[in-house]
Amino acid sequence: MVLRRWSLCFSLFSFLYLLLWPCKALLAQATLPKGLGKCTGYEVEGNRVIFSLEHGDKVLLQVLSGNVFKIWYSPNGGFERRNPSFAVIDEQLGGPDAIQVDEQQGLYEFYTETLRVRVKKAPFGMQIFDKYQRLLFEDYRDMGYAVENGQLISRKTLRHDEKLIGLGEKNGTVNRKGQNFKMWNSDMPCYSPNLDPLYKSIPFFMSSYNYGLFFDNTYKSEFKFGTESPGFYSFEANGGEMVYYFIYGNNYKEIIKRYTELTGKAIMPPQWAFGFSQSRGMLTSEKLTRDIASGYRERGIPCDIIFQDIGWTKALMDFEWRDRYDKPKEMLADLKAQGFKVIVSQDPVISQSNVKQWKEADSLGYFALDERTGKSYDMPWPWGGNCGVVDFTKPEVADWWGTYQQKPIADGVSGYWTDMGEPAWSNEEAEDRLFMKHHLGMHDEIHNVYGLTWDKVVTEQFEKHNPNTRIFQMTRAAYAGLQRYTFGWSGDAGNGNDVLEGWEQLAAQLPLAQSAGLGLIPFWATDISGYCGDIKDYEAMGELYIRWLQFGAFNPISRIHHEGNNAVEPWLFGEEIEQMAKKAIELKYKLFPYIYTLAREAHDTGLPLIRAMALEYPNDANVYQSADEQFMFGSNLLVAPVVEQGVNYKNIYLPKGEWIDFHDKKTLYRGGKSIEYDAPLDVTPVLVKKGSIIPTMPVMQYIGEKSDAPLLLEVFPPNERQEATFTLYEDDGLSNDYKKDVYARTTYSCKQTKTGYEFVLGKREEQGYSASKERTTVITIYGVSKPSEVAIKGKKVKIGKTFDASSLSEVDTVSPAWYWDGVMSSVVVVLKDTGMEQKVEMKR
Repeated sequence: MVLRRWSLCFSLFSFLYLLLWPCKALLAQATLPKGLGKCTGYEVEGNRVIFSLEHGDKVLLQVLSGNVFKIWYSPNGGFERRNPSFAVIDEQLGGPDAIQVDEQQGLYEFYTETLRVRVKKAPFGMQIFDKYQRLLFEDYRDMGYAVENGQLISRKTLRHDEKLIGLGEKNGTVNRKGQNFKMWNSDMPCYSPNLDPLYKSIPFFMSSYNYGLFFDNTYKSEFKFGTESPGFYSFEANGGEMVYYFIYGNNYKEIIKRYTELTGKAIMPPQWAFGFSQSRGMLTSEKLTRDIASGYRERGIPCDIIFQDIGWTKALMDFEWRDRYDKPKEMLADLKAQGFKVIVSQDPVISQSNVKQWKEADSLGYFALDERTGKSYDMPWPWGGNCGVVDFTKPEVADWWGTYQQKPIADGVSGYWTDMGEPAWSNEEAEDRLFMKHHLGMHDEIHNVYGLTWDKVVTEQFEKHNPNTRIFQMTRAAYAGLQRYTFGWSGDAGNGNDVLEGWEQLAAQLPLAQSAGLGLIPFWATDISGYCGDIKDYEAMGELYIRWLQFGAFNPISRIHHEGNNAVEPWLFGEEIEQMAKKAIELKYKLFPYIYTLAREAHDTGLPLIRAMALEYPNDANVYQSADEQFMFGSNLLVAPVVEQGVNYKNIYLPKGEWIDFHDKKTLYRGGKSIEYDAPLDVTPVLVKKGSIIPTMPVMQYIGEKSDAPLLLEVFPPNERQEATFTLYEDDGLSNDYKKDVYARTTYSCKQTKTGYEFVLGKREEQGYSASKERTTVITIYGVSKPSEVAIKGKKVKIGKTFDASSLSEVDTVSPAWYWDGVMSSVVVVLKDTGMEQKVEMKR
């Protein structure tokens, strides 16, 4: 009986299931995005081809060059933007005057010198191939474009072996596959290692299939890299236009260079910006500033910059000194004489308690408005009370702001850090901010570019008031294109609950730094010590502090900074930590000639100083596995900071080739595998690629302290039939003449010969700039046997006594000499660099 009832129930269930199955299938089908349907035709307008679709949609493809396409999906068939692009400044990249489209059965095709574009008619879909017919990029099935729930969405095919890197300064692993990211500039103090979004929005990424994609949309957008399906990735926005740029390159470096051509070159910092800097949240008084300066100089620890946080100014944002500065002009002059520069903070608001200036800006209409009232938007601010938000999208604001910001510059201040430019407290949950109306649009459109428009005003006004002077401006919030005006730092990292537990935050800064560089922020900083958390036990904090500082020494811009009145000067953590800090800081100063050459390369090509391993080794799949733990510093040095508590070693993956310990100059490792590197607390693991020339200089207390300091060339000679080269870049370090290509370059090379080694100091190329003709050059060639003789320009030179670089001033540099160091297995050659070619030959 029970069996019969069960059988009857089962039959009834089966009947209902079969009856409802078509409904279920229809329901599932209804939840899928509607495809675009078929393509009904096309039009060619010069270098643009516009495809018309059956439901009235259109897709525009514009050939900006043989390698760069602009692609625009319009649901209504119109191609108009409210505002020109905030990021793209040049679409004239040498593209063709006209496109020749070849129509075939079921598809359209056209070609450039490097790419082939195929457009399927039904359903509409685009594919891009390289000239070898390798598929690089394609719309995902018939869902390449859609409008769903008010979101503009584009879906692209994702291959199982594809790697995706980029998106600017973002948390997470360097390889973005399997992760989601939002673009909505957010103030996230003490952010966790996986928190998103953060302060900057740079919707540019690259694929291991040799293309990059820049989604030029300033509204809140989201990237889903294979999280909805392993077969596709998507990007979407809740407003604006579906405009993106496809950028092809043989490798990541080429793609970055072409992205740079689209969005502009990075400005170079002044030379002194590459020294160390000291800051703290309440470093806002003359006495404390002078005390810190004296502390550095008395201890012989190099330092170039002292920051002043927002409390330096009397009111937000009147640019007047508070009464804690007795004689600010005299202070600035005294610090300058000691080799220090002072950088002060800006906020993008005017406090209502700053009655005079607030009324001035309000009456002139210089604040963002509240759409509901038509009055200036009332913005709560973390300090200074409620404020008006300065509308930097309004052209008239620029000169007004520039006049104010010039006041401390005229007193002797050297630059600014632009803070809180999200603007602060305008995160996703702060929906009231969306009622803000700017001159160029509502806040949902302007939010992500607000910081960029501010940075643009700061830099352009600085250059207007201080002609041909390089600006120092470091910013927290920005959009793509920021490199034209400013540098970046990663905001308020660290553990606010327990400062001693900030190890995960430190570790997360390594991939974040690489991500920033991939988003064209080549000049970047972390807050050394981790901004957040009260320091109550300096001895206990010492290990985390020194490991953070060792990483920070390889940041292009190195700043020690912490919140509130938490002092973080190196000598506060005890004598042992102080000496370790001094060692790490001195290494950065030694590397200045190498770093400054990389800075010029960043300007020319967009390549960052901190480089994801894949930039240098794109064909080595293993570099993606180790990417979050190590990075290249330029193309010659591999840096792998220790970021774990209580650990005195580092597992490092070495790409193919041979690598040498940069500290002892002689321990050699074979590449293509991982090694375990001993790293006690005073050591930052650094390896140099065999076949490299690294230019260095003697340690100085500040950059430029000794104008005719010797150049020290550290040479790690190549194997047979190879050549090591390095081209040193030099300029005046302070002016904007570098933008006019005013500089000097010297190429050095080293190779093995049948009889020994040959080193060539090339003839200096001077383009309007003359380097010192009195400079002593010291060439140290490591890992060689003692030569039988050394000749310079064919003339034998005498061997000298044991050489010590610290006593260089006592060495007779008028007559060339060479030295042998048996302990280091190195030859040292000392000569004058006259700017003319000199060949050094060493015979076995």
